[in-house]
Amino acid sequence: MPRKPNEKLPDHIEDLEGVTKAAILLLAVGTEQAAAVLKGLPPEAVEEVTRELASLGRVPRQLQSAVVEEFYNQTIASEFAAEGGLDYAKAILRNSMDGKQADKVLAQIQTQVQRKPFSFLQRAESDNLLTFIQDEHPQTIALIVCHLPHHKGAEIVGGLPTQKQIEVIKRIANMEQTNPDVIKEVERGLESRLANMLTQSMEKAGGVPTVSEILNLADRATEKAILEGLETEDPDLVEQIRRLMFVFEDIKMVNDKGIQAVLKEVDNHELALALKTASEELKTKIFANMSERAAGMIREDMQYMGPVKISDVESAQQRIVDTVRRLEESGEVVIQGRGGDSEQLV
Repeated sequence: MPRKPNEKLPDHIEDLEGVTKAAILLLAVGTEQAAAVLKGLPPEAVEEVTRELASLGRVPRQLQSAVVEEFYNQTIASEFAAEGGLDYAKAILRNSMDGKQADKVLAQIQTQVQRKPFSFLQRAESDNLLTFIQDEHPQTIALIVCHLPHHKGAEIVGGLPTQKQIEVIKRIANMEQTNPDVIKEVERGLESRLANMLTQSMEKAGGVPTVSEILNLADRATEKAILEGLETEDPDLVEQIRRLMFVFEDIKMVNDKGIQAVLKEVDNHELALALKTASEELKTKIFANMSERAAGMIREDMQYMGPVKISDVESAQQRIVDTVRRLEESGEVVIQGRGGDSEQLV
């Protein structure tokens, strides 16, 4: 039965729905990776998992670790099945003949068929693999590179710092026969660290703030598709997400032309009120896009305004943020770091 929004999570992974597991996994891997995953999912799946993530609440560390471990084990098992190996052969044989006969056949072929060392790394993208192994000892990296296809090994070496490249290449050149037990020990250590790396984070909470962080890092097309899909079913949730995605202090990321467009639509008194708690960096950015006379008037208004309620300041800030969002939608404002860095402006 589907979980109700904000309902307490069960204690055991067996009681979780698939979409809840997916949401917990996105929470575990962090906002950047989660944004990349969402980009590759079909729209209906994105809507479902985003809605679940927004209502997730606090996830106990033990439950999160169980979800990540299950995903990791399933991924490794899938790779083994795709590339063959003794475990896969064992499953095939035991499903097609009685146990004793299968064991006899396996004993005969065991010395002939061995899983290639570091096979769990070979299907990883080069960038991901480089991130995982770049801090290893040069001897370990050399051992791994020797067991990778040449093109992937070249990409790994090419991504290392110059001094480490030299150390790794030197060790590869001098490497002869390596004890199989040493290879297995290094392989087991790396495989264990890969699993631990995903489960070492502390207990985390989902909810609207997490969704807003993920969407802030997603490209604009993905963000727009997700929010439009959610809006038809839960417009209040979408408004909560949008309000957290861009805050008043983020206006310093708006380009100068965009700030000038915003200032044309903002009342001077409201701007002065909103700037009461702003950072000096943001004030400088705003005043640099105004005439000296206008900037002086705003400063004077702020100086003689006297004590004001923080709620009034936040309301003024939110109205200006809403203006920025509206102008961004119409293309009059460009915000740096909003998933559009790869786009060129002409």
